[in-house]
Amino acid sequence: MVHTALRAVRRSWPASLSPGWRVERLIGTVMMVAALPTARPDAVTGAAWVSLGAGLACWLVFVRLELRSPVAALVALGVSSLTAAATTGPVDDGTAMIMACVGLAALSMHTRPSPLWIIAITCAAVVAGVASGALAQRSAGDVLGNAAIMLVVVLLGLSRRQYRLEAGHARRLLEQTRRAQAEHARAAALDERTRIARELHDVLAHSLGALGVQLELADALLSEKGDVAAGLDRVRRARRLAADGLAEARHAVAALREDVPPLTEALARLAAAHGDDHAGEVRFQVGGTPRSLPPAITVCLLRTTREALTNAARHAPATPVTVRLDYRPDAVRLEVRNGPGADGSGRAAGPGGYGLEGMRERLALVGGRLVASEVEGESTEEAGGWQVVAEVPA
Repeated sequence: MVHTALRAVRRSWPASLSPGWRVERLIGTVMMVAALPTARPDAVTGAAWVSLGAGLACWLVFVRLELRSPVAALVALGVSSLTAAATTGPVDDGTAMIMACVGLAALSMHTRPSPLWIIAITCAAVVAGVASGALAQRSAGDVLGNAAIMLVVVLLGLSRRQYRLEAGHARRLLEQTRRAQAEHARAAALDERTRIARELHDVLAHSLGALGVQLELADALLSEKGDVAAGLDRVRRARRLAADGLAEARHAVAALREDVPPLTEALARLAAAHGDDHAGEVRFQVGGTPRSLPPAITVCLLRTTREALTNAARHAPATPVTVRLDYRPDAVRLEVRNGPGADGSGRAAGPGGYGLEGMRERLALVGGRLVASEVEGESTEEAGGWQVVAEVPA
């Protein structure tokens, strides 16, 4: 893993080079190599030949090592620029000036060295050129002209360098944006899977709970009372509930993306179906002025009601259940209340499943909250019952 990381670091520098860097190095090398054969023999002395040859050799080292060892390559490039600039005084045909400008241009356009390094090499090259010109007794105009040319070349190279840095930053930003979009899509997919799992859990929990109640009634009718007709009727109801549950599970995912019916209508149908299936009284009440709600809130309250009715049928069978939906100015309040069960309470005597926890999590996704508690009792008949209250801002 360490070797993989090191290889990635080594590949990061070549990957940041501009597409035309090979062309630039080729042009620079051609200019460097062609400068020496085209120099006037009377303009270049023996010492100047050595200095210019050293500058050319350093340039070739720079081109050779730029990808393998960038630091050593930049040092060689700096030496090439300084030696060429130091020879501008005795060589008056422009050969040394061309080589110095090529080296400084490559240095100033390079994105790896820091600006301070570029400025330091540039200042050293200008000082070397001025000193070389003064020692060679060149005119002030020639000396200052050479210095000005080197400075202009560096300024143009720095402008190109800034453009490359901004282009590289834009590429990295684009890559980060793509990665962020991919992560967002992945998070959305995980969230969708969680929603699908929650929907399937609620559908199957309701269907299996209602099926268990019907089978218990059928068993009691057949084994204790010997009522075959009523027992068969319960078995048929259980079979229908199983078929409906399977069909609803198959279409749970599609239902997430389809238009859901109005909450009042859907709750009325759910309450009526629950009363028919469990042979109990289910009263449905509506308070306030009904209004359109977002599909997420409608599905959330509908699933909450179904879970609460299933729990009521399981823990307090054959007791009246009241479902009340109140439309308030800034919220919607749902209350499902059932009477006491056989043990005097409307809730399970032992540890229950994940029904209440699932309802709380579902309501939290739409900014709502859930309260489940015993009914303190507005009348003797309701005292000891159980109520589930859900409230969602809407």
